[in-house]
Amino acid sequence: MDNKDNADNLKIILDDPSDLSLNQIRRLLNKMSSSEIAHALESSPPKQRDLLFSLLKTEEEGDVLSELGEEIQQDLISNISNEELGEAVKELELDEIVDILQNLPEERMKNILSNMSRVDRKRIEMGLTFPENTAGGLLNTDVISVRPDNSINEVISYLRDQGKLPENTDKIFVVNNDNEYLGELSISEIITSNPSMIVREIMQTEILPINADLDDKEVATLFERNDLISSSVIDETGKLIGRITIDDVVDVIREDADQNLLGMAGVAEDTFAPPGRAAKSRVFWLSMNLITAFIAASTINIFQDVIDKIVYLAVLMPIVASMGGVAATQTLTIVLRGLTLEQINSSNIKWLFKRELAVSILNGIVLSILVGVITYAWFQDWMIALLLSCALVINLISSVIAGVIVPLLLRKFNQDPAIGGSVVVTTVTDVIGFFSFLGLAAIFLI
Repeated sequence: MDNKDNADNLKIILDDPSDLSLNQIRRLLNKMSSSEIAHALESSPPKQRDLLFSLLKTEEEGDVLSELGEEIQQDLISNISNEELGEAVKELELDEIVDILQNLPEERMKNILSNMSRVDRKRIEMGLTFPENTAGGLLNTDVISVRPDNSINEVISYLRDQGKLPENTDKIFVVNNDNEYLGELSISEIITSNPSMIVREIMQTEILPINADLDDKEVATLFERNDLISSSVIDETGKLIGRITIDDVVDVIREDADQNLLGMAGVAEDTFAPPGRAAKSRVFWLSMNLITAFIAASTINIFQDVIDKIVYLAVLMPIVASMGGVAATQTLTIVLRGLTLEQINSSNIKWLFKRELAVSILNGIVLSILVGVITYAWFQDWMIALLLSCALVINLISSVIAGVIVPLLLRKFNQDPAIGGSVVVTTVTDVIGFFSFLGLAAIFLI
């Protein structure tokens, strides 16, 4: 079945499933890949999602669950038995099984593990020892390793004996008798080398393995910088314990992007989450924003007498605050991207700050002239126009300071700058914008 047919099946299910019988839906699902079914589930309201999942075969459920986000995944798992879940996940890769099981209540996880074979249970328990957001949480144990004194001919025979190589196998790893990592050997090199050559002669030793406790975002960065398809993973003693493949890294990148996008708005939920859950996930940062709004309002209140005497100041205040907020968001986005990609460090943050400051000054000059001209044409008051232009420049400069410093401070205190950054910088620019404009008005107009 080609991609067009799969896309058509997906569209039919998503557009109007109520017109289809259960058998028709089941037949359509059978023609779709696990990732396409997962997309259909994520694109469906809760009741429709439960129905679609219930039509899957048990052996299909595991692959689909592994493709889903954590929230939807756990919702669906809560509706199936331990026996069904254990059967569904048993054929998955280690990292996928661990991702699913580690979010379960401890009692339920133990129950599922107890019904597995000793070999599978031991393998999964090893994976569960590593924190979720580390290289150890991403690894698979389906590694192929050889000894440095093996001949290439022996290696080829060994690979043929495997019958089927694990997915994304672009290299095999070289270990000593104690299973300590020594190097790696690409499949292409094995194929093109003289069969009589020894592994030690052609193996690559300059490529370092990944430590199991390395943060998963750093793993993604290593894969991107080095164009890796797979990489070895070692424990604290240097022993080879598994490998990470590119498909796992893509998942990390996607999840991180989703978190950053949702975090900018202070939400963390699936698109079709029930109203109660959606409200709960949003209320905290709405409350924080409410507090910051009162802080900004209190700044205005300080200058209430000024506003009472010159009423049209109230008309112009939102201009200063809005421009500062947009400029701060622009800088914040640049800094967040740099932090995510690990491009920002102590050696270049000063340069970035100076660049953003220069940008804000240039934009401030241009925009202040434009704002001044419009304000004068509107109110026929050159002093108001001048004060508004000055306040705009001040706020644009403050927006840069906030946009750079706030995410760095949040990161330093182990807070996600993507979630809290926008709320804080908006408050800063609102307060400074109101204070500078009304303060200048109080000095020069009253």
